[in-house]
Amino acid sequence: MKKLISAPYLVWMAVFIIVPLIMVAYFAVTTDTGSFTLDNLAAVSQYTNIFIRSIWLAAIATVICLLISYPLAIILSRLDVSYQSTVLMIVMLPMWMNFLLRTYAWMTLLGNNGLINMFLGLFGLGPFKLLNTQGAVVLGMVYNYLPFMILPLYNVISKIDKNVIEAAHDLGCNNTKTLFKVTIPLSMPGIMSGITMVFVPAISTFIISRMLGGGSNLLIGDLIEMQFLGNSYNPNLGAAISLVLMVIILLIMTILNQFDADDDRVLM
Repeated sequence: MKKLISAPYLVWMAVFIIVPLIMVAYFAVTTDTGSFTLDNLAAVSQYTNIFIRSIWLAAIATVICLLISYPLAIILSRLDVSYQSTVLMIVMLPMWMNFLLRTYAWMTLLGNNGLINMFLGLFGLGPFKLLNTQGAVVLGMVYNYLPFMILPLYNVISKIDKNVIEAAHDLGCNNTKTLFKVTIPLSMPGIMSGITMVFVPAISTFIISRMLGGGSNLLIGDLIEMQFLGNSYNPNLGAAISLVLMVIILLIMTILNQFDADDDRVLM
């Protein structure tokens, strides 16, 4: 009976996960004629600077999301239950709007004649170059992916037993020690989920970097998109870049999961 229930999910995974991964791996190690080659993987090394830039900007955006989301998740978890659903709806409200429209709105705000520079101009400041910068790309990542960090953190923190927090205070811990010794270790699963849900789409995005970076801040997602849809059509190289990116993401997630495992051992 259990096998019958799980059959649709297994078919879904095979069709939309395993088969695409096999296709990516196949195109990454073959030529246009289907011959085996490692030239595609070797050619990826020439884009090392783009990989580094993508990882760096995605990491910055992830850290900013974490620093913003963690106190918000704590505050949200301590609100009255009747208010929590309302605040959660406000957090999710931007997600109801199309992703492109949300990003395009920042182009209007950050432009040389945008609302931000117009406001600063009232005080005799600017105009500043806010658009087509790495800062604008990071801002777009933070804005678009912030809810993906808040929700898992809120979900975990709201389930922490308040008696544990009170016990820490009874044993002499102040608020700071309680935060770092009790709350953060217990909320580590939510932290890891939030990091994964923000870092993975941030490192592979191409719309945000194209619209807010102006093409001068090329990220790995842009490079992959160019290989499949651009003038330099080369799906084999695009597949090789995608495969290397996937390996890098898996390695980073594996390293981060080790920190989660270490915290679990300390708590035990």
